[in-house]
Amino acid sequence: MKNIWLALFVAVTTMAQENRLVVHADKSKVKIDRNIYGHFAEHLGHCIYGGIWVGENSPIPNTRGIRKDVVGALKEIKVPVLRWPGGCFADEYHWMDGIGPREKRPSMINTHWGGVTENNHFGTHEFMDLCEQLGCEPYICGNVGSGTVQEMQQWIEYITSDAISPMTELRKKNGRAAPWKLTYFGVGNENWGCGGNMTPAFYADQYKRYATYVRNFGGNRIFKIACGPNGANYDWTETLMREAGKRMQGLAPHYYCGSGKKKQVATKFDEGDWAALLKRALRIDELVTKHSEIMDKHDPQKKVAMIFDEWGAWHEVEPGTNPGFLFQQNTLRDALVAGVTLNIFNQHADRVRMANIAQTINVLQAMLLTDGPKMVRTPTFHVYQMYTPHHDATLLPSELTCAEYACGEDKMPGLSASASRDKSGKIHVTLCNLNPNKPANLAIELAGKKAKPVSGRVLTGEAMQDHNTFEHTDTIKPTAFSGYKPTEKGLTVALPAKSVIILELTP
Repeated sequence: MKNIWLALFVAVTTMAQENRLVVHADKSKVKIDRNIYGHFAEHLGHCIYGGIWVGENSPIPNTRGIRKDVVGALKEIKVPVLRWPGGCFADEYHWMDGIGPREKRPSMINTHWGGVTENNHFGTHEFMDLCEQLGCEPYICGNVGSGTVQEMQQWIEYITSDAISPMTELRKKNGRAAPWKLTYFGVGNENWGCGGNMTPAFYADQYKRYATYVRNFGGNRIFKIACGPNGANYDWTETLMREAGKRMQGLAPHYYCGSGKKKQVATKFDEGDWAALLKRALRIDELVTKHSEIMDKHDPQKKVAMIFDEWGAWHEVEPGTNPGFLFQQNTLRDALVAGVTLNIFNQHADRVRMANIAQTINVLQAMLLTDGPKMVRTPTFHVYQMYTPHHDATLLPSELTCAEYACGEDKMPGLSASASRDKSGKIHVTLCNLNPNKPANLAIELAGKKAKPVSGRVLTGEAMQDHNTFEHTDTIKPTAFSGYKPTEKGLTVALPAKSVIILELTP
């Protein structure tokens, strides 16, 4: 393997030195909130049932009904926060249907996702148990679309109150004596669409009304998150910040970059589709920038966090699966979508302080896929695992100058990067080469401080369409990377085509 990296390094160093990354190791101020690496689990398809929840009597190993293999895998990527129960499902979810003895819980029809019967066996207690097993923060999304103010207020009381009250007594009756800690609460979801088809002005008024009754009980403090815009709906951000900005702690935009040139199965695409998807993924930088400008006008101190609590690729479902279950495969292309998006969020860490990729298991751009007792880690999972050193690290500002990658009419920067310094002083640089055909040579200059590269890992494959299956679980996985060379100012890196890389440097 060492000889392979040496040959690649020699090959790319003969190219023009046109790619340069300057990392300001002495100008760090902003923390990369670990919640940028958050996740989202909706009652959709087999995300919850079969993916997370199998029930206590299942032959699949579980802890109180929650799959052990899934919990173990998600711990590998250090899940910091998990959003639940939706998504569109949240605005038809009535939480009292999901508490008490499971055999007595009423069923409902999941009208958004496949029209299947939801038995409510996975509810508040099960979700909070999952978060405790994962060691992550729960983020609950409340029902504004079809729910009442009283219903939302009582849910917060049920979860967090330690006072003598009907909701506290009901929680104790259902087996939980002590209140849970709940920080993050979303007041509605996609209220411009499936959450009620509201105008921004109407939702701003509804947000203020509902949020008034999302109260703090005992020592618990709620971080209130308002429904944000759909993609480039800048009027929504302007209206919400103007009318309700002082009453929220977070605003949650959504953006899905879609599939290729047209919506298609995840594994069936050509280079034109590869380029089209990555170009749309990179557009999130423009969205963050423009929404931030509006937020800065109303909130110059950046008290309100931008929270991208739904984002990712959205392909056609796999053949033979329920169209309403949104089950899709996950290839090296999706890994690049994750890598460039996370680099962008890191770079905007002064405003972006949480993001939740859609979704955790078996749905859209999932971390894991399951089939009965079988489980497989996706290429996107491996990107999240590689990027864990960025969690709560300090952002190192950087400037990237690089060659363009073009395919037909789609043109974009050929490289993506972000850098941070952890508490021990180690520097981590994450890099993506978007070009599926050509390696790239990158000169990295460390300004202000010196550090030397000590290790690296790379995620790549032979083909753009490479992915992991239940039969071949490790087709795409990270491997050791040594295609770098120290220089007087920093280092030079030889990036393979279509790759995601992390480098560790020590002072």
